[in-house]
Amino acid sequence: MGKQMTEMLKGTLEGIVLALLAEQPAYGYEITTRLREHGFTDTAEGTVYALLVRIEQKKLVDVEKVPSEKGPPRKVYTLNAQGRHELEEFWTTWDFLRTHIERLNTHTPDKEN
Repeated sequence: MGKQMTEMLKGTLEGIVLALLAEQPAYGYEITTRLREHGFTDTAEGTVYALLVRIEQKKLVDVEKVPSEKGPPRKVYTLNAQGRHELEEFWTTWDFLRTHIERLNTHTPDKEN
């Protein structure tokens, strides 16, 4: 992944993870797997775990420790009301940015002729 993509992803990854948790609760490795299934293949597990700590500290998720078949209990993250509100704000901001950036894009195929 290029540097520009990495920087852009840093600014949106929290919203992306909140969107995944809105679909269903998950633990860290499961979130990383789902990110990769959605095309975010270069997202490091360490990045995801650090983000989960931040969203937990911001009280955007509820956390439940669930026994694991192997090793210590897993922390399962569930989006709570505050997290849903944050996700709504993310999508509003995303729509605004997408609309305005697309207006600036002069390299789209229908604009090149």
